[in-house]
Amino acid sequence: MATTASTTSLASVTLEVADPETAHRFATAFGVDTQIRLRASEAHSTGFRGFALALTVSQPATVDGFVGAAMDAGATVLKPAAKSLWGYGGVVQAPDGTIWKVATSAKKDTGPATREIDGIVLLLGVEDVKASKQFYADRGLTVARSFGGKYAEFTSGESSPVKLALYKHRGLAKDLGVPADGAGSHRIVLGSTTDSFTDPDGFAWEAAASLAPAPSTASAPF
Repeated sequence: MATTASTTSLASVTLEVADPETAHRFATAFGVDTQIRLRASEAHSTGFRGFALALTVSQPATVDGFVGAAMDAGATVLKPAAKSLWGYGGVVQAPDGTIWKVATSAKKDTGPATREIDGIVLLLGVEDVKASKQFYADRGLTVARSFGGKYAEFTSGESSPVKLALYKHRGLAKDLGVPADGAGSHRIVLGSTTDSFTDPDGFAWEAAASLAPAPSTASAPF
Protein backbone atom coordinates (compact mmCIF):
# COMPACT_ATOMS: atom_id res chain seq x y z
CA MET A 1 0.00 0.00 0.00
CA ALA A 2 1.46 3.37 -0.93
CA THR A 3 2.44 5.85 1.73
CA THR A 4 0.62 9.16 1.65
CA ALA A 5 2.25 11.79 3.87
CA SER A 6 5.83 10.88 2.97
CA THR A 7 7.85 8.41 0.94
CA THR A 8 10.56 6.03 2.03
CA SER A 9 14.20 6.21 1.06
CA LEU A 10 17.31 4.43 2.32
CA ALA A 11 18.95 6.46 5.08
CA SER A 12 21.53 4.00 6.41
CA VAL A 13 22.79 0.41 6.34
CA THR A 14 23.59 -1.35 9.62
CA LEU A 15 25.36 -4.71 9.77
CA GLU A 16 24.66 -6.89 12.79
CA VAL A 17 27.95 -8.42 13.93
CA ALA A 18 29.10 -10.61 16.80
CA ASP A 19 32.30 -8.61 17.38
CA PRO A 20 31.88 -4.88 16.61
CA GLU A 21 35.52 -4.05 17.40
CA THR A 22 36.89 -6.56 14.88
CA ALA A 23 34.24 -5.54 12.34
CA HIS A 24 35.17 -1.89 12.81
CA ARG A 25 38.83 -2.64 12.16
CA PHE A 26 37.90 -4.44 8.96
CA ALA A 27 35.59 -1.63 7.81
CA THR A 28 38.34 0.92 8.42
CA ALA A 29 40.97 -1.11 6.57
CA PHE A 30 38.53 -1.74 3.72
CA GLY A 31 37.63 1.94 3.48
CA VAL A 32 33.89 1.75 4.29
CA ASP A 33 33.91 2.84 7.95
CA THR A 34 32.02 6.08 7.22
CA GLN A 35 29.39 4.51 4.96
CA ILE A 36 28.32 1.40 6.90
CA ARG A 37 27.10 1.19 10.49
CA LEU A 38 27.64 -1.70 12.90
CA ARG A 39 25.54 -3.14 15.70
CA ALA A 40 26.37 -5.91 18.16
CA SER A 41 24.15 -8.96 17.67
CA GLU A 42 24.21 -12.69 18.40
CA ALA A 43 21.27 -13.42 16.08
CA HIS A 44 21.43 -16.92 14.64
CA SER A 45 22.34 -17.11 10.96
CA THR A 46 23.61 -19.91 8.74
CA GLY A 47 24.64 -20.04 5.09
CA PHE A 48 23.85 -17.26 2.63
CA ARG A 49 22.32 -14.24 4.36
CA GLY A 50 20.56 -13.13 1.20
CA PHE A 51 22.45 -9.92 0.49
CA ALA A 52 25.78 -8.47 -0.55
CA LEU A 53 27.38 -5.05 -0.66
CA ALA A 54 29.09 -4.02 -3.88
CA LEU A 55 31.76 -1.37 -4.33
CA THR A 56 32.11 0.17 -7.77
CA VAL A 57 35.53 1.66 -8.52
CA SER A 58 37.31 3.18 -11.50
CA GLN A 59 39.77 0.54 -12.73
CA PRO A 60 41.19 -2.98 -12.19
CA ALA A 61 44.19 -1.81 -10.14
CA THR A 62 41.81 -0.18 -7.66
CA VAL A 63 39.79 -3.41 -7.46
CA ASP A 64 43.00 -5.30 -6.66
CA GLY A 65 43.87 -2.74 -4.00
CA PHE A 66 40.53 -3.14 -2.21
CA VAL A 67 40.63 -6.94 -2.44
CA GLY A 68 44.18 -6.91 -1.07
CA ALA A 69 43.18 -4.62 1.80
CA ALA A 70 40.26 -6.91 2.61
CA MET A 71 42.51 -9.98 2.69
CA ASP A 72 45.04 -8.21 4.89
CA ALA A 73 42.15 -7.41 7.27
CA GLY A 74 41.09 -11.05 7.52
CA ALA A 75 38.65 -11.49 4.63
CA THR A 76 38.25 -14.74 2.68
CA VAL A 77 38.30 -14.63 -1.10
CA LEU A 78 35.14 -16.18 -2.60
CA LYS A 79 35.97 -15.20 -6.18
CA PRO A 80 39.46 -13.98 -7.12
CA ALA A 81 39.48 -10.71 -9.05
CA ALA A 82 39.35 -11.43 -12.77
CA LYS A 83 38.21 -10.07 -16.12
CA SER A 84 34.72 -10.81 -17.38
CA LEU A 85 32.42 -9.72 -20.20
CA TRP A 86 31.28 -6.70 -18.18
CA GLY A 87 34.61 -5.60 -16.70
CA TYR A 88 36.78 -6.72 -13.80
CA GLY A 89 35.92 -7.72 -10.24
CA GLY A 90 36.22 -10.04 -7.28
CA VAL A 91 34.23 -11.16 -4.22
CA VAL A 92 35.38 -11.41 -0.59
CA GLN A 93 33.73 -12.34 2.70
CA ALA A 94 34.54 -10.20 5.74
CA PRO A 95 35.36 -11.79 9.12
CA ASP A 96 31.83 -10.92 10.31
CA GLY A 97 30.35 -12.92 7.41
CA THR A 98 29.27 -10.03 5.19
CA ILE A 99 29.93 -10.60 1.49
CA TRP A 100 31.49 -7.73 -0.48
CA LYS A 101 31.87 -7.47 -4.23
CA VAL A 102 34.41 -5.04 -5.73
CA ALA A 103 34.06 -4.30 -9.43
CA THR A 104 34.74 -1.92 -12.29
CA SER A 105 33.37 -1.70 -15.80
CA ALA A 106 36.86 -0.83 -17.04
CA LYS A 107 39.08 -3.63 -18.32
CA LYS A 108 42.33 -1.65 -18.42
CA ASP A 109 44.06 0.67 -15.99
CA THR A 110 44.38 4.33 -16.90
CA GLY A 111 46.55 5.31 -13.93
CA PRO A 112 47.76 4.21 -10.50
CA ALA A 113 45.38 2.52 -8.06
CA THR A 114 43.45 4.78 -5.69
CA ARG A 115 41.33 4.28 -2.57
CA GLU A 116 38.35 6.04 -4.10
CA ILE A 117 34.94 4.38 -4.11
CA ASP A 118 32.66 5.55 -6.91
CA GLY A 119 29.55 3.98 -5.40
CA ILE A 120 28.16 1.39 -3.00
CA VAL A 121 25.19 -0.79 -3.87
CA LEU A 122 23.26 -2.96 -1.43
CA LEU A 123 22.12 -6.04 -3.35
CA LEU A 124 19.12 -7.76 -1.75
CA GLY A 125 18.49 -11.30 -2.92
CA VAL A 126 14.72 -11.68 -3.34
CA GLU A 127 12.45 -14.48 -4.50
CA ASP A 128 10.35 -12.31 -6.82
CA VAL A 129 12.07 -9.21 -8.19
CA LYS A 130 8.94 -7.81 -9.82
CA ALA A 131 6.84 -8.18 -6.64
CA SER A 132 9.55 -6.71 -4.40
CA LYS A 133 10.13 -3.86 -6.84
CA GLN A 134 6.42 -3.05 -6.68
CA PHE A 135 6.48 -3.27 -2.87
CA TYR A 136 9.23 -0.67 -2.67
CA ALA A 137 7.75 1.49 -5.40
CA ASP A 138 4.49 1.57 -3.43
CA ARG A 139 6.45 2.88 -0.45
CA GLY A 140 7.80 5.72 -2.57
CA LEU A 141 11.19 4.51 -3.77
CA THR A 142 11.96 5.54 -7.34
CA VAL A 143 13.08 2.86 -9.78
CA ALA A 144 16.22 3.96 -11.62
CA ARG A 145 16.49 0.95 -13.90
CA SER A 146 15.01 -2.51 -14.17
CA PHE A 147 15.67 -5.68 -16.15
CA GLY A 148 12.50 -7.75 -16.06
CA GLY A 149 12.38 -10.22 -13.21
CA LYS A 150 16.16 -10.36 -12.76
CA TYR A 151 17.28 -6.98 -11.38
CA ALA A 152 15.93 -3.64 -10.24
CA GLU A 153 17.78 -0.58 -8.92
CA PHE A 154 16.43 2.45 -7.08
CA THR A 155 17.68 6.02 -6.96
CA SER A 156 19.79 6.97 -3.96
CA GLY A 157 18.38 8.87 -1.01
CA GLU A 158 20.09 12.17 -0.22
CA SER A 159 21.05 10.98 3.28
CA SER A 160 22.67 7.65 2.34
CA PRO A 161 25.82 6.85 0.36
CA VAL A 162 24.37 3.41 -0.43
CA LYS A 163 22.07 2.61 -3.36
CA LEU A 164 19.44 -0.12 -3.04
CA ALA A 165 19.06 -2.86 -5.68
CA LEU A 166 17.13 -6.12 -5.98
CA TYR A 167 18.56 -9.30 -7.46
CA LYS A 168 17.04 -12.74 -7.88
CA HIS A 169 18.10 -14.67 -4.74
CA ARG A 170 19.65 -17.67 -6.49
CA GLY A 171 21.15 -15.47 -9.19
CA LEU A 172 22.86 -13.32 -6.58
CA ALA A 173 24.26 -16.35 -4.76
CA LYS A 174 25.63 -17.72 -8.02
CA ASP A 175 27.19 -14.37 -8.89
CA LEU A 176 28.89 -14.29 -5.48
CA GLY A 177 30.11 -17.87 -5.70
CA VAL A 178 28.20 -19.23 -2.69
CA PRO A 179 25.40 -21.79 -2.19
CA ALA A 180 21.96 -20.15 -2.18
CA ASP A 181 20.71 -21.91 0.95
CA GLY A 182 20.61 -20.07 4.26
CA ALA A 183 18.52 -19.72 7.39
CA GLY A 184 18.01 -17.40 10.33
CA SER A 185 18.64 -13.67 10.50
CA HIS A 186 19.75 -11.66 7.47
CA ARG A 187 22.07 -9.80 9.93
CA ILE A 188 21.35 -6.44 8.30
CA VAL A 189 19.00 -3.56 9.14
CA LEU A 190 18.09 -0.77 6.73
CA GLY A 191 17.41 2.76 7.93
CA SER A 192 14.09 4.18 6.74
CA THR A 193 13.30 7.87 6.34
CA THR A 194 9.73 7.06 7.39
CA ASP A 195 8.46 4.16 9.49
CA SER A 196 9.65 0.67 10.42
CA PHE A 197 8.58 -2.26 8.26
CA THR A 198 9.70 -5.63 6.90
CA ASP A 199 9.79 -6.40 3.19
CA PRO A 200 8.42 -9.60 1.54
CA ASP A 201 11.78 -11.37 1.96
CA GLY A 202 12.19 -10.57 5.63
CA PHE A 203 14.63 -7.65 5.34
CA ALA A 204 13.98 -5.31 8.27
CA TRP A 205 13.77 -1.53 8.00
CA GLU A 206 13.87 0.73 11.07
CA ALA A 207 12.95 4.39 11.31
CA ALA A 208 16.29 6.19 11.29
CA ALA A 209 16.90 8.13 14.51
CA SER A 210 19.06 10.68 12.72
CA LEU A 211 19.55 11.16 9.00
CA ALA A 212 22.61 13.39 9.40
CA PRO A 213 25.97 11.69 8.63
CA ALA A 214 27.60 10.52 11.85
CA PRO A 215 30.92 12.24 12.70
CA SER A 216 34.06 10.10 12.49
CA THR A 217 34.67 10.24 16.24
CA ALA A 218 33.84 8.13 19.28
CA SER A 219 30.18 8.99 18.73
CA ALA A 220 30.18 7.40 15.27
CA PRO A 221 27.82 4.44 14.74
CA PHE A 222 30.60 1.93 15.37
